[in-house]
Amino acid sequence: MPDVKQAVLIAGPTASGKSALALALADRLGGTIVNADSMQVYAGLRVITARPTAEEEARAPHVLYGHVDPAETYSTGQWLREVAQVLDDIAAAGRVPIMVGGTGLYFKVLTEGIAAVPAIPAEIRDNVRDRLARDGVSSLYAELTALDPVTAARLMPLDRSRIARALEVVLATGRSISDWHGEGTAPLLPPERAVKIFVTLERAQLVSRIEARFATMMRAGALDEVRALAARDLDPLLPAMKAHGVPWLIRHLRGEIPLDEAVAGSIMDTRRYAKRQHTWFRGQMKDWPMLPVEQAFEAIIRTLTG
Repeated sequence: MPDVKQAVLIAGPTASGKSALALALADRLGGTIVNADSMQVYAGLRVITARPTAEEEARAPHVLYGHVDPAETYSTGQWLREVAQVLDDIAAAGRVPIMVGGTGLYFKVLTEGIAAVPAIPAEIRDNVRDRLARDGVSSLYAELTALDPVTAARLMPLDRSRIARALEVVLATGRSISDWHGEGTAPLLPPERAVKIFVTLERAQLVSRIEARFATMMRAGALDEVRALAARDLDPLLPAMKAHGVPWLIRHLRGEIPLDEAVAGSIMDTRRYAKRQHTWFRGQMKDWPMLPVEQAFEAIIRTLTG
């Protein structure tokens, strides 16, 4: 087993083979796999979020998977705080942290730091969420434009999540979220301590894998998972309720659309998300090497062992 002092960071579009690569590296390096996917944190959604299977989890330690109730809103800041403890635990155990996922923002704050925005009081967050559901995003965008025109000008007028977040911050703190972003914290994992890679696939191959994976999910019980989630009657604006496949399958379970339409819509959403992941990383994480997934294993091993 090599003497490794660095963490391994594996990003890439959904269905690109990241989890299999992480598991192969964990076998080779004595690694602990750390989740960096914002949907795979939620309990009860193993299949629909493509979490590692129980058999895969038995091959190597996996942490930060399936530990958050879907009724909660899990933030990037929460993930970063948990990762700080996880990295300490992995170091104490003498293992290699292998962080894998498709949530680019998690990797960005890990290696670049995070804005020091205070926690938003629950009453303000709930009020903004209620108004978003009741009045729509245009009303919130108009309010944000009046209170924080600088941030509003940077956002798309229909970007529900970012508009709501920016409005929460200015209402809670009296300051623009743009101001807070200028007062970030130091990175938890400086670049020199990380081997970073963004795995890629040919577009046609990726689309084929997305389609095949969703078919596998359906055979493995994705519809039953979504049925159990829908039975809880949770706020549809919660992150877990927007996991790919969940909204479409809920519409099917309500009798609104046939199953084949729900499956097709889920696959199309996933394809669009994979394209956005590529675009985001190219724009935000320019120093991350991009490699075909079949070349990534040997490239990482070479970098780690010199």
